[in-house]
Amino acid sequence: MTTFESYLIEEEKSINTIKSYTLNVSGFMKWFDESKGTGFKKLHRENIKDYISFLKVIKKLSPSSINAKISALIKYNDFLISTGLQTEQVITKRDMIKVQRQYASLSTVELADVEKFRQLVLESKSKRNYAIVSLLAYCGLRISEALNVKMDSFNITSQQLVVSEGKGKKTRTVIINDKVRISLQGWIKERNDTGITSEYLFISNRGSKLDRTVINKLFNNYSKVIGKEITPHDLRHFFCSNALENEFSVHEVAHMAGHSNIQTTLLYTNPNMKNMIDKMNKL
Repeated sequence: MTTFESYLIEEEKSINTIKSYTLNVSGFMKWFDESKGTGFKKLHRENIKDYISFLKVIKKLSPSSINAKISALIKYNDFLISTGLQTEQVITKRDMIKVQRQYASLSTVELADVEKFRQLVLESKSKRNYAIVSLLAYCGLRISEALNVKMDSFNITSQQLVVSEGKGKKTRTVIINDKVRISLQGWIKERNDTGITSEYLFISNRGSKLDRTVINKLFNNYSKVIGKEITPHDLRHFFCSNALENEFSVHEVAHMAGHSNIQTTLLYTNPNMKNMIDKMNKL
């Protein structure tokens, strides 16, 4: 598994992708060892079909969970071929289970939720956390992108921020609105007063790059106060829906959010759940 991980690192996969792929391939190996009773040599089409059936019937996993495991095995198949341990491709994207596209928008939080969340963080007297939450909600950054923002990646005056650690290592420029600008100015002033030097915008009290577990804990704590679960990704969903509702074009939102497929952005053009419920109650 170590050599597979090295292969993924060479392909410049993200840390989360590497963790997911190695975990899912390990799950397949565990199933193979327990069900076949012999050492693994290479992937066989028949074993793949057996495993997918096991995930469906015995484990009763959702299509999306099964697809994540299939995706990992496709990449593992590529790895085996690249190392000469296998010559044939026995699992492809055609093995993915078709998932019916949801009708409702991906966004589950509304403006009132977001602003209440921001206010609670502001009142906690952490200008750093307030800036992070504002950046996620009003620029649509992924949490990994926000934590990778460097001091030379943005310009407060021109209100532009360059995301250079986006998904697939793609670079894009996003616009900073006044809410984000004000929150960043507050944090930068406080950050400068500490005298800590770091290339990263968001740092811990010790001056190291801020870890995402700190932010996940922050969101868990404030979700309990609000009485509604809000995650960093929920704020990204909110940004996309909110931007479209405020007359941004689909292509503008796709660029700001860093969507590689316009179909992902189009999901946010669907009505939100509250609007659907209101319409259903009129029947």
